[in-house]
Amino acid sequence: MKKAIRSLAILLVTVLLLAGCSTAKDANVEITFMNYSSSGTNEPVLKSMVDKFMVANPKIKVTIQTYGFADYFQQLATKVAGSTTPDVFELNIENFRAYADKGVIIALDSIIKSNKIDITKIHPKALGAFQISGKQYGLPTKFSNVVLIYNKDLFDKANVAYPTSSWTWNDELAAAKKIRALGNDYFGIFRPIQTYEFYKTVVQNGGSMMNADQSKFTLNSPENVAALQMMLDRWNVSNVNPTPDQMGGMGDWDLFKSGRLGMIVTGIWAFADFTANAKFKWDIAVEPGIKIKSTHFFSDAVVVSKASKNQAAAAKLSAYLSGSPEAAKARLAANWDLPVALTDEVKTAYLAITPPQNKQAVLDSLNYLVMPPSLEKFSGVADNLGKFLNKAIAKELTAQQALDQAQAEISAKY
Repeated sequence: MKKAIRSLAILLVTVLLLAGCSTAKDANVEITFMNYSSSGTNEPVLKSMVDKFMVANPKIKVTIQTYGFADYFQQLATKVAGSTTPDVFELNIENFRAYADKGVIIALDSIIKSNKIDITKIHPKALGAFQISGKQYGLPTKFSNVVLIYNKDLFDKANVAYPTSSWTWNDELAAAKKIRALGNDYFGIFRPIQTYEFYKTVVQNGGSMMNADQSKFTLNSPENVAALQMMLDRWNVSNVNPTPDQMGGMGDWDLFKSGRLGMIVTGIWAFADFTANAKFKWDIAVEPGIKIKSTHFFSDAVVVSKASKNQAAAAKLSAYLSGSPEAAKARLAANWDLPVALTDEVKTAYLAITPPQNKQAVLDSLNYLVMPPSLEKFSGVADNLGKFLNKAIAKELTAQQALDQAQAEISAKY
């Protein structure tokens, strides 16, 4: 009798344990997703994406928290400090490394593998941007790059052939000089001189801000000095690039839309504005290089909090926002940067949205993407370097002196 009771008790405990495991596995879960990039016009687009995710995953409820970019990182820091970190949150590539280094977010590799989450449709360059030591700490949702945008009417007026994908800085300068010759109020090209333009331009000339393993800065290398001199000469020698005084407080986009600027090197997010407000014919080309081609890469990713109690569900949402065809189509329809799930269908749909006519240049530019050094305090480095670049612009220092002093100060400080 006692043996039978004991067996019955063991059976009941087993059933209860199995029931508990089943309940834990199949129970509804709630996760929060905090973001900034939908703030304003794209909040309904993001909601539609998340709604579709919840329909496909009825046991996962997602609450969206949206903040404007100006307030976002302060809000996020407050939540992290107060142990109310959202399960999933958005990071731009500039701030990604800082949160990874502080241990706030987790590597997703084991969750992706054990839950058979598909990330195969994500563009490899964008995916690699959010890896550290071979581990995937973030899943990109969108990315953008920079192209050469040119005023076709001014090129025709100056009798200059339109830019091609084989153009170098020399070709660009020759065209810029002819457009500048149209009159005192006309300028050939606008490229800013600041850290974020510098790190890309020196790569074009065979240089870099740091050595390969990022163990030391290489700001004053001969390649970097030569590249900076080329940038400065366009402002202060040929004057094909307007100086700040010549801009008179006007923004670079406004100058282009005024019809007085032949070329501008800027991001693909300018397309909508130029389509609506430029009263002339314009198109784009891959950004010219010096010795090689390189261009900017900007991206945002979703990451999973280390503090999340529902990391598998959080990773599943992250993968959906990043690599699903449904999210890519919604982003594309809203003209909300470039989806990272660049399937043939998405590419075809993207190319069909014009102007510009040569949309293929955007996709071709993805072959030349470069990123700044992956440093937690890169914004501080950028500010420090910017100080010396400004002195070079003002002719207070030569290119060599500016980069020598920047090398000494930044190496000592960072």
